[in-house]
Amino acid sequence: MRIVIADEHPIFLAGLRWLLETEPGLEVAGKADDASGVAPLVRNLCPDILLLGMTRSGRPTLDTLKEIEASGASVRTILLTTSVDAPEVVAALEHGVRGVVLTDSTADTLFESIRTVMAGHFWIGQCVSSTSAVCRELNAERRRARAFGLTRRELEIVNRVTVGHTNKEIASRLSISENTVKRHLTHVFNKMGASSRVELALFASYHGLLEGV
Repeated sequence: MRIVIADEHPIFLAGLRWLLETEPGLEVAGKADDASGVAPLVRNLCPDILLLGMTRSGRPTLDTLKEIEASGASVRTILLTTSVDAPEVVAALEHGVRGVVLTDSTADTLFESIRTVMAGHFWIGQCVSSTSAVCRELNAERRRARAFGLTRRELEIVNRVTVGHTNKEIASRLSISENTVKRHLTHVFNKMGASSRVELALFASYHGLLEGV
């Protein structure tokens, strides 16, 4: 599979290229560190996959996707972002994005997302989604999270806490470190005003935050 990578952070871009080249069957055909150069690169190289980093404002990324869409390029785009429930992500899905991967995901998750998208499916966060469900699911998550400012990853962790998983179990199931779990939980407790895991679980259940998670 031929891949073009694009991100505004040169160090991240270099690390991503190194990571991809460790996986047999993947070839980095080109890279861009400026949004204006992405669409021409895709047109010229005709890659199978575009790994596109979400810019800080989101607008240059959406403009790039619209330009690629207008060109008729058949590339399958995977968006790399810090949060899957941002409004810009939903807009990106409406302009041809086939996958959304969190930047704190593991290498295995990234490789699995590439294989999934190449097989014709959507990859959102940590799972496969059908075409019709993608935007509906993300919009539902945005509505659930809006009141407390919770991200999708934080909602996933709240769900794991509710069913009684320890930090170690959560880290294993979500393929992140225990320190990352602790950091997310600290943010969750602060946002929801909870002081214990039991209180957090009861609060989440009462407000319907886990419906569809």
